[in-house]
Amino acid sequence: MSNILIQEFHTHLGVLIIGVYNNSCCLCDWKYRKQRAAIDQRITQFLDASFIEKPHKLHNKICAQLHAYFSGTLSDFTIPLLYCGSSFQTSVWEALRMIPYGSVISYSSLSRKLNNPNATRAVAAANGANALSIIVPCHRVVGSDGTLTGYAGGLLAKEKLLQLEGALWSGQQRLF
Repeated sequence: MSNILIQEFHTHLGVLIIGVYNNSCCLCDWKYRKQRAAIDQRITQFLDASFIEKPHKLHNKICAQLHAYFSGTLSDFTIPLLYCGSSFQTSVWEALRMIPYGSVISYSSLSRKLNNPNATRAVAAANGANALSIIVPCHRVVGSDGTLTGYAGGLLAKEKLLQLEGALWSGQQRLF
């Protein structure tokens, strides 16, 4: 069995777990999210691997880019990613990466962009299953009325991330 090399990254919004497998990031997710066990099980089964706390040179690059993001000097991550999910989930996660920094989109708009307008709930579920928080910006998806809806790191973290990106001001959002 192979190993997924993990380490923690502490932010002002909470702790992220970063996982590297075969020189790609397969995990950058909130340590204390409700679905932590389910996400971890999906990744380990998908990769037929187990988690082990061990440093990897890619951790340094990921941490440096996260620091730059949180300091407001990075808007696009350039980290090799490895998605651990179905083809539908992967298509949603790729679409999330296309949402510009500082913008938000609704779940229904995202499902229309995927040419699947009746899949709003499935898109929302795939969004919630994202194991690459911040790098794959699921925090940029809001309710159709513009309200902030569920986020693995909590709604306060979602709000702070959108404020950092300039996507929120006085309760308003810039829709993509």
